[in-house]
Amino acid sequence: MIMSKKLAVLTLVVLQAGMTAVKAQEVMETGGAKPMPAQWIDSETSHKVIRLVNRENDNGSFYFNNTPFVPQIKNEGDLMVFYGKTDKGEQLFTVNLKTQKIEQLTNRTKVSGEMVCAKTREAFYQSTDSIFAVNVNTHKTRFIYAFAPEFKGRVGTVNADGTYMACVKATGEQEREILAKYPEKHDFFNRIYDVHIQHTLYVLDVKRKVLKQIHQENEWTNHLLFSPTDPDNLSYCHEGPWEKVDRIWNINIKTGENKLLHKRTMVNEIAGHEFFSPLGNTEWFDLQKPKGQTFFLAGINMKTEKEDRVYQMNRNEWSIHFNVTKDEQTFAGDGGNSGQVAKAPDGMWIYLFKPNGDHFKSEKLVNMKHHNYHLEPNVHFSPDEKWVIFRANFEGHEGVYAVEIAKH
Repeated sequence: MIMSKKLAVLTLVVLQAGMTAVKAQEVMETGGAKPMPAQWIDSETSHKVIRLVNRENDNGSFYFNNTPFVPQIKNEGDLMVFYGKTDKGEQLFTVNLKTQKIEQLTNRTKVSGEMVCAKTREAFYQSTDSIFAVNVNTHKTRFIYAFAPEFKGRVGTVNADGTYMACVKATGEQEREILAKYPEKHDFFNRIYDVHIQHTLYVLDVKRKVLKQIHQENEWTNHLLFSPTDPDNLSYCHEGPWEKVDRIWNINIKTGENKLLHKRTMVNEIAGHEFFSPLGNTEWFDLQKPKGQTFFLAGINMKTEKEDRVYQMNRNEWSIHFNVTKDEQTFAGDGGNSGQVAKAPDGMWIYLFKPNGDHFKSEKLVNMKHHNYHLEPNVHFSPDEKWVIFRANFEGHEGVYAVEIAKH
């Protein structure tokens, strides 16, 4: 039987499309080629990995506890805010998680701040001494506030309804002098802690444009983070060597009520890298009892203030940062190299965790052996919770990737 020319052409098109699909799903060692294709199957885990941000230059997703997402209005795709390097320095961009379309949000000097308010559909940021908010859909920008030149403060978080922001200011110049002289964390970390510089917490009323002091102490105050659902609850930490500090605190910005969330139970116990669950029901944190020996992820119930969920993991499963789904039944971790506190011999993975009694049952999602952990991956669950988003440098530069949770 002789195939018609039209059918032959159609068959060829179908075969070519099939070959393209096979090529797109190529099984590869993650980071084994530079550059990697736009998507591939990790040869060690059988999970699909995509380059989520396909943009030249360095691109970086947000720190693990700063939520970068704004939900879709109809069916056009959720948006994720991220940083991209430009000739003018780092700027804020959005990527559509459905279409991967990228749009630039800012074009100012020294843009900083990982602050997204889903309710107002805005990304808040600071440029030099001024604070702005830009709508992620219309790109309309509004001016919020300008610090006095002598204030030298930086906003760090915006609350759930976009009505308040928070910042911390160190008294005097000593902290800035230490940072300028010792730019590497391992050099400045203990030095700043040891001098116990006075720090002051402020909140900024976005509508009234009023800055108000709410707390002051001779501790290194850091890691400001509003609850994703309670606009009055601000989490902050006492920074420094975790085995020496009472780290995790919450303060009510209206009443001033200030609470230590976790109290040490043994010598050399550490707790930190705290983050809220998406619905604000729990504040989770890395717990080690003692440091570098026994590893847990622990959760504090925001209503009862009890530490009622604690999951143990092994040394290799320990991660620099964790995250959790809305129902708080699935967790992700970004692993760590042998130089981290766990000294893990085989910890360079993106992980998925499921509670199994009082332990985590882990699944490896991405082999990160070609990633330099000087850049922390900082995992996020996508809004549909089908992907884990992370940043990495296994292609030789900083990029944003996502791994599909379902296995191929």
